[in-house]
Amino acid sequence: MSTKDEVREFLISRRARVTVAQAGLPDFGGDRRVPGLRREEVAMLAGVSLDYYNRLERGNIHGASESVLNAIARALQLDDAEREHLFHLAQGAPRQVDGPARSSEVIVRSSVQRVLDNMAVPAVVTNAQQDMIAANDLGRALYSQHFDVPGQANMARFIFLDSRAPDFYEDWPLARQMNAAMLRLEAGRDPLNQQLTALIGELSTRSPHFRTEWARHDVHEHRTGQKTFNHPEVGTVLLTFDAFDLPGEPGLSIVTYSAEPGTSDADRIALLASWAAS
Repeated sequence: MSTKDEVREFLISRRARVTVAQAGLPDFGGDRRVPGLRREEVAMLAGVSLDYYNRLERGNIHGASESVLNAIARALQLDDAEREHLFHLAQGAPRQVDGPARSSEVIVRSSVQRVLDNMAVPAVVTNAQQDMIAANDLGRALYSQHFDVPGQANMARFIFLDSRAPDFYEDWPLARQMNAAMLRLEAGRDPLNQQLTALIGELSTRSPHFRTEWARHDVHEHRTGQKTFNHPEVGTVLLTFDAFDLPGEPGLSIVTYSAEPGTSDADRIALLASWAAS
């Protein structure tokens, strides 16, 4: 898909989400041919002419000012990740990533691995295309099925292509939705990332579920939240995840998983540690 097509589909999909009531506009009734706001309503809310907004929605967004983009973002009620995605589409330039962080063959510094190994919680290092390029023993134990594949472990491939994924993720549809939205955000940040482009092409070809989720045009920044896993060895466990950018390694993040102390989930993580040690 070209950048113009991406801009057009993204703006149309966001416009369709916002109702007249949510926008604070009067509803005079009558049938609407499409859900959500009309183009003229978005233009009015953003304070731009209808002709100018039509040009933007046709994909002619390169060079739009920051004030205009912010106005469009407010009119469409974009969240922070969606606003960032809109700005990246308008800039039309890839984020500069130095050295090995762009390669699927990247290996983290030995000092980073030592930090991982000294963590008392499961931890993994991921890149933009969701390769799981490093982990501590608990992280490998938690994601044992993800690492139990030929070649590079990759979270997206497991979620969309591995038959074990629906059992492992308690809410597999949500995992699919969030995963595709994360990939779309990264694709907007760095459209020249060849590994990411190849992954999206592979998933689009092999997974009907991915094609459905990709067509939503959702974007998501995965920083913190909770996930429930059905681990084959220790059972169902609810964990809080937190993602941290890795200093000195653009594009890499450390993701940690922790359980509330004194809960059955904490007991299962202790059991997981025993299983990993054995």
